[in-house]
Amino acid sequence: MNLERTGSVAEPEITLSVVMSSLRTMINSGAVIAMLGLGYGMWCVISPAEERRKELIKNLPEANQLRMDETRKRNALVMQALKEASETNENIARGFGGTAK
Repeated sequence: MNLERTGSVAEPEITLSVVMSSLRTMINSGAVIAMLGLGYGMWCVISPAEERRKELIKNLPEANQLRMDETRKRNALVMQALKEASETNENIARGFGGTAK
């Protein structure tokens, strides 16, 4: 080994630094991939099966026609009340116990 004081002495440190940096990058990448795999595995375990998903969809309020009609009527009444409120200059909120200025 040559022990002269030249620029070649710092070369092993740079090489070791590059190797350690590459190793650290590979370990971090592996950890990220492992965490993504773990997350996906947990998602697969807790997500409902196809039969359960079909049952949930069947029991949604939108599946019941009577309930949908009631919701449409209620929404129409709310929209009508909003339209009437927008067409007047009266402050509706002040009319419920507030004082007029």
